Amino acid sequence: MTANAGNTTYNTWSITDAAKAIAAGDLTSEALVASCLARIKEREDDVGAWIYLDSERALAEARERDAMTPQSPLHGIPFGIKDIIDTVDMPTGYGSPIYKDAQPFWDATCVALLREAGCVALGKTVTTEFATRHAGKTCNPLDLTRTPGGSSSGSAAAVADCMVPVAYGTQTTGSVIRPGAYCGIVATKPTYGLINRSGIKELCESLDTVGFYTRSVEDAALFLHVLADYPVTDFSGVGDLKPKIAICRTTVWDQAKPETVALFDTLAERLAVAGAEVRELVLPADFDDIAPAQAVLNDYESLRALAYERINFPEFLSEELTSKIDRSFSHDRDKHSWAIDYAQNCKALLPGLIAEDEVIVAPAAPGVAEVGHKNTGSPIFSQIWNAIHVPSVSVPAGTGPDGMPLGVQIIARCREDDRAFVHAEWVRQALSG
Repeated sequence: MTANAGNTTYNTWSITDAAKAIAAGDLTSEALVASCLARIKEREDDVGAWIYLDSERALAEARERDAMTPQSPLHGIPFGIKDIIDTVDMPTGYGSPIYKDAQPFWDATCVALLREAGCVALGKTVTTEFATRHAGKTCNPLDLTRTPGGSSSGSAAAVADCMVPVAYGTQTTGSVIRPGAYCGIVATKPTYGLINRSGIKELCESLDTVGFYTRSVEDAALFLHVLADYPVTDFSGVGDLKPKIAICRTTVWDQAKPETVALFDTLAERLAVAGAEVRELVLPADFDDIAPAQAVLNDYESLRALAYERINFPEFLSEELTSKIDRSFSHDRDKHSWAIDYAQNCKALLPGLIAEDEVIVAPAAPGVAEVGHKNTGSPIFSQIWNAIHVPSVSVPAGTGPDGMPLGVQIIARCREDDRAFVHAEWVRQALSG
């Protein structure tokens, strides 16, 4: 029997289950979208995850999908879009008053491909200003007094609060992984360049990566398969896996908060008891300056990417972004070249530091989400990995103060996103008890 649009529970379903039900004729895209919209109506005033919604447009798009032959394994699934990603039928404001109500003439590639796959663009989610550090209105749905992280604030909060099953984020430093950890959901930052960035407001050409949020690892793998034509990830052997795991506290361990220190003090034993072969990975001295090198890349390239805005509309830029711009003028071409070479050297060294069948487990954030909304938290624990372009998947790893979630990120070699997914699911199961 076909599900009716009045049911308000479908929003909690996984992508995998909902897509199968739609394909079988047991659920309509319209009913799923209506359920998501009902949840948004119930919670949006508190959470503030969305910057643009047009319920009638989304429902009309869902009805179009229901009238079509399924186009992909994601047919009929609604998705959220971080508001630095262009959309032809919704404004794109980049989190800045400069672009309030600006209307692109196109869809970004990542949006166009999902629509071609039969997905439904639900709406635009809140981003920090130009995906930097100036926070938007979004609260952490698990504790409204806390930040959801940034810069992909709205997308993480919307998925965590079951407003939408999947939503796009972007990461230049830690803008996908940290919000995922803060909100207790799965965050995927694929191999650099795996998802096309055309139609997305650029911040740092060397680092910008399109990522996304889901509520399960299996959903994340299915999403990447459809979006990027990535091979299907096989999870059938997860239960029998005897993984090799290198625990890496990174070169910035001194910035870990007590709850993360406590988590990692017991992590090796917990993973070993679950069946893993575990060792500690101490990065060599070659990595000592990888975080500063990443910061130079970010500053130098974002100064140029935002040239139009800083030259023509300086009065509309936040204090945080203005300070970043002022700092960026201290980096010259030679320093940028040093940072490029440094990151490339570290990228070349990583495969020699882990075995072919091994993954790295590292902190996803310094600790739990911070109280307050002006500061989106530190991205420091993702700087290293984003600078060297490796895939990373963050999964929940228990709780810290006030029951707020902690996360760990599972890192694999470049283009081994499937290995990251399988091991992330194994780690999630091992730490869920």
